[in-house]
Amino acid sequence: MTRSALTPVLAEASAAGRAVAAFNVIQLEHAEAYAAAAERVGLPVVMQISENCVRYHGALAPLAAATLAIADACSQPVVVHLDHAEDVTLVEEAVRLGLTSVMFDGSTLPDDENRSETRRVVDLCRAAGVSVEAELGEVGGKDGVHAPGVRTDPADAARFVADTRVDALAVAVGSSHAMTDRTAEVDTDLIAALRDSVPVPLVLHGSSGVPDAGLVAAVQAGMTKVNIATHLNQVFTRAMVERLEQSPTVDTRKYLGAAREAVTDEAARLMALLAHP
Repeated sequence: MTRSALTPVLAEASAAGRAVAAFNVIQLEHAEAYAAAAERVGLPVVMQISENCVRYHGALAPLAAATLAIADACSQPVVVHLDHAEDVTLVEEAVRLGLTSVMFDGSTLPDDENRSETRRVVDLCRAAGVSVEAELGEVGGKDGVHAPGVRTDPADAARFVADTRVDALAVAVGSSHAMTDRTAEVDTDLIAALRDSVPVPLVLHGSSGVPDAGLVAAVQAGMTKVNIATHLNQVFTRAMVERLEQSPTVDTRKYLGAAREAVTDEAARLMALLAHP
């Protein structure tokens, strides 16, 4: 297998009643860990590079090239995804570089502008065979119309998909970005209503704050893509610190390697959890 667009990966998962895990790439070790996890459990994975991560590195191309190379060497389907992109120019660059999916985040825009800009991104990406995910309003954890506690309306979500023709939709159902404890409660009745109203796969953002039982319930109710970032960053950091405390070293391979192994184990566990709800 090699890199894949998001649409066929989600279609297969939806037909099987499972979800696909989407994990953020920040360092090269993250991408290596996710590929190793995908190989271990025999499942597809989405590797996401966020606009914030691009800002940190100062450019998209180097990390994208490395992630695409790892995807091409993996025996399982790998979606290489630009996440939470607010800059259409960055979307255009991602398409040129060969990324297979983008999440255009127009959630802070006025509603009419969000719909028109999202449709423009869809037209651009569809011509290149690239899938598009979008967000209606803001999922919790960011200032804006979808602060924690606000929910996506199924009828509005259906209209948004009809207006924009996106391939997947992130919805607000109780999760929140950047949570460091797993205490969020997702609204499974709303997920089911959204699943019945929206003709494209649903995406759960802010899933790091959702406990295992909540993730399983969300998938059973209709979620097809589950984004997990902060939780794996915690795993990465904890393993790195523990390795340094046990055996101080200036050899970065020692502690980054320990972090990579820990993330591989947890990513594999989460992928299997989402695939067998």
